[in-house]
Amino acid sequence: MDRLLLDHEPALRLAAFLGVLPQSRWPNGRGPGAVRARGRLRRWAVNWGLAALNTAALRLTAAGFVPLDLVVYFQHALLHAVPGLWRLHMMHHTDLDFDVTTGVRFHPGEIAFSMAIKTGAAAALGAPVAAVVAFEIVLNATSMFNHANLALPERADRILRLFVVTPDMHRVHHSTARRETDSNFGFNLPWWDRLFGTYRPRPEAGHAAMEIGLAEFRDPARLGLPALLALPFARGAGLRRPPADPT
Repeated sequence: MDRLLLDHEPALRLAAFLGVLPQSRWPNGRGPGAVRARGRLRRWAVNWGLAALNTAALRLTAAGFVPLDLVVYFQHALLHAVPGLWRLHMMHHTDLDFDVTTGVRFHPGEIAFSMAIKTGAAAALGAPVAAVVAFEIVLNATSMFNHANLALPERADRILRLFVVTPDMHRVHHSTARRETDSNFGFNLPWWDRLFGTYRPRPEAGHAAMEIGLAEFRDPARLGLPALLALPFARGAGLRRPPADPT
């Protein structure tokens, strides 16, 4: 019986909600709450919106989505902080342009490292297999989205980046300025950067003037597929990161 309830808990909760809702709606306009301070549609939009957000947050947390996303944030920060891992990750930052294909530009060694971290985290959290698969699908989709060469309206971007990493937010991370490269590590959720002090709302020079890539890799001849695959094992400039700017 317990197993049955757990397996069908979302459906049972929804059925109870839909069953009670019509009866709860019936006496409206007759009780002491009949005098309305705000229009019904506007107030209901707020209340139902909060219910939807709370339900989504509960489901995502229970499925391990939010904890896994936090792991990905720290993993990304680690790739920038540890010299040996930076050798794997820097391929991603050598792209001289920024578009949707940048979202799939990763060294095979980094992919293997990332999968090991996420597999270990999923096991430690006890996340269901379906939840992990769903997380990977969303992660791939958001990686493509936040690397897209899109110019969202400023107001829309400002609202959207409260819930998801936007292209303008992540583009800062691909600046040649290290203080900007070492910011905005999030892929799915934008909250971690704000929480841990790594959030930069915009590049110092502005998006139009910001230089994309790494200052040490401006020669396209060094950016072919064989050279990029050999990059973590090569010697020379760019493999040891210069000190971060003081500002």
